Amino acid sequence: MDISIVIPLYNEEESLSELLWWIKEVMDDFGKTYEVVLIDDGSTDSSWIEILKLKEIYPQIKGIRFRTNYGKSAALQKGFEHAGGTVVITMDADLQDSPEEIPDLYQMIIEDDYDLVSGWKKKRYDPITKTIPTKLFNFTTRLISGVKLNDINCGLKAYHRDVIKNIEVYGEMHRYIPVIAKWAGFRKIGEKAVQHQARKFGKTKFGAERFINGFLDLLSITLVGKFGKKPMHFFGPLGTLFFLAGFLILVYLSVLKFVYGMVQMTDRPLFYYGLLFFIFGAQLFLTGFLAELVSRNSPRRNAYSVREKLGFDA
Repeated sequence: MDISIVIPLYNEEESLSELLWWIKEVMDDFGKTYEVVLIDDGSTDSSWIEILKLKEIYPQIKGIRFRTNYGKSAALQKGFEHAGGTVVITMDADLQDSPEEIPDLYQMIIEDDYDLVSGWKKKRYDPITKTIPTKLFNFTTRLISGVKLNDINCGLKAYHRDVIKNIEVYGEMHRYIPVIAKWAGFRKIGEKAVQHQARKFGKTKFGAERFINGFLDLLSITLVGKFGKKPMHFFGPLGTLFFLAGFLILVYLSVLKFVYGMVQMTDRPLFYYGLLFFIFGAQLFLTGFLAELVSRNSPRRNAYSVREKLGFDA
């Protein structure tokens, strides 16, 4: 199969019929084999009933229904597990992502050999209360992660099959799939300016808290991506630095007391800084040691992304 279109949805019954019709029109003209994997993330409206009706019209539809609302990351992960296409396209179900972009995204993966292509909603139809925080969010992500995308959280993305089968999306990490892919060794990440439609039905499912949670997730995925298999390389140098600083401060104060006879050392702020650095350094080092034990006992401690094999049976 050429293309899998993975669509997570939550309470989008009004938009599904138009979206599936639009996808069929595009794909019939494009001439590639495809499937549409719809993941109902515990909708409380009639989204699943609508999917059942649409299945009778569009045989390319496959559906997964969660018992409760787990979030977009869980829906995408389950969709990735069931996707069978060489190229996987993700898009939102609210009609704000245009299926017209699918052929170009497919060609960028197949012909230009990109691992991942992210959409860029260059012209947005969102209120200013959403666009300005989004720009700040994207700037911070580029600065910390090194992934140079203008719209990292755009739902419209294309992946080579190898990417989605070698990464795991959990928590609320769907915002950072390009970052996760980069740390998994997929470095050819591109971007394409895409059409953005004004929301036609319903309202957004995300509130302002996503920016705070998103920043915390970014720190988490950056640390895990760089040091997940070697945590001591992060905690060890920091712990050693603070430990040595505290040790040298205490040695200096000891020389002042026992050699030069200075008294009332505990009245000096430097004394408490020395103790603080000494204890903090020891704690960091111990944290690194415990993290190393956890890492070495993890079932994924030897999970590595293999690009190609030569001389082995299929």
